[in-house]
Amino acid sequence: MSEFVFNQIGIIESPYQQKFAIPRQPGLVPAAKGRIKLSSHCNNLDTLKGLERSSHLWLIFVFHETMEQGWKPMVRPPRLGGNEKMGVFATRSTFRPNPIGMSVVRNEGVYREGKQVYLQISALDLLNGTPILDIKPYLPYSDSLTGVQTGFSQPNESDMMAVEFAPLAQQQLKQLSNQYPELPLFIEQVLQQDPRPAYKKNKPDEKTYAMSLYDLNISWRVIANTNQVLEIATTTSP
Repeated sequence: MSEFVFNQIGIIESPYQQKFAIPRQPGLVPAAKGRIKLSSHCNNLDTLKGLERSSHLWLIFVFHETMEQGWKPMVRPPRLGGNEKMGVFATRSTFRPNPIGMSVVRNEGVYREGKQVYLQISALDLLNGTPILDIKPYLPYSDSLTGVQTGFSQPNESDMMAVEFAPLAQQQLKQLSNQYPELPLFIEQVLQQDPRPAYKKNKPDEKTYAMSLYDLNISWRVIANTNQVLEIATTTSP
């Protein structure tokens, strides 16, 4: 059996600080913005020359947070409610023989800070600190296919939850508006996807949930099938 060794070409700086609440697929939260910090051996503007011609990119990355947990031949996809088992290769589970993932993101441009080169991206679904193995242009004539079948149900607008902000959360958003001007939209798009376990959908749920975005801890609860944001607190010490 052959073995291969790859070096990361960059690392993701993402607003998602934990696996919980990351959208289950890319593109579902357009307001999610991050950047790729190129590693030293690739930290050259020449490596990204011509990338401005591509509006979208494929990222090949490592599931670094779950790789040590190993893998199993059969998994329970959250999209199917976590009750039905499928073969790992019939899913996008993070628990794979080789912990490699792929994601389509929007290209927001290349820039430089001092000697460091960055690639700005949006609509991402990647955890902060995710190692990037490769970047490739998305080619719509070959990558976008029609007549595709899948064993998973397709999301539609009726699956999206309503989101509202409690008075305290509204006040906190105003205080954070200069630092995070798009935060209300970002939170709304994340919670519209209902990040709770799939079996919780359309069932009574009195639990208060929390997610970490940027340096913020956002708590919410479900009231009448609406995600109500309760509080937005900073997690870093002053």
